[in-house]
Amino acid sequence: MTKLSRFDAIRVLAFSMLPLLIPATAWAQQRPAIAEQMAKAHGIDSFGQVEGIRYTFNVERPGTQVARSWEWNPKTDTVSYEGKDKEGKPVKVTYQRSQANAPEDIDASFLNDQYWLLLPFHAIWDTSATLTDAGMQKLPLGNDSGEKLVMKYPSDGGYSPGDTWDLYVGADALLHEFVWHRGGPKKPSVVIAPWTDYKKAGPLIFSLDHQSQADDNPVHIFFSNVAVKLAGSENWIDAQ
Repeated sequence: MTKLSRFDAIRVLAFSMLPLLIPATAWAQQRPAIAEQMAKAHGIDSFGQVEGIRYTFNVERPGTQVARSWEWNPKTDTVSYEGKDKEGKPVKVTYQRSQANAPEDIDASFLNDQYWLLLPFHAIWDTSATLTDAGMQKLPLGNDSGEKLVMKYPSDGGYSPGDTWDLYVGADALLHEFVWHRGGPKKPSVVIAPWTDYKKAGPLIFSLDHQSQADDNPVHIFFSNVAVKLAGSENWIDAQ
């Protein structure tokens, strides 16, 4: 697998390839109980019903505004993108991620943005990552507590080797915060992101707002136009 460079400082999340879903009976035996509970609370048991997910990934920080719109079919791993290319020119493109000519810069953005939307599922899907239940701990932001799940990626291979994620899961089994530690020397090295403004679209539950910190600098990451289409239907179900 070819490693991708990072295209901007906002692209702070791991670029690991999305694996095929494995049966629930298999992953329940391989992952800590809190990882299973979190994924279930976000709707992973019903993910097989999902024909499409569409969303716009937005970033606001001083002097920067980014908006990227996506539609993803998990069954065929087909992606449609509308936004700008790395030169800042408007672009629309549809591709299958398995294709040899898939646009690497756009696919890197897709993986980044999809991690922000579906991180609780990656704790199950990304079987190369080591998961450790670190018990109840105070959240980095605020006074609440959560069960800390440490997700660490291998030190070699993939798009972002050595990254570590500290996931803080609430009593409701939803993800409440994460702290991401970069495995390499580039910046930002640490990102703290609360997960708020939860909405449901079909069987899936999404956090749509993240008032985050990247190396102590504020960055607002949020989603708009989030919707899910179920198998056998042509209708989109908006997150609400």
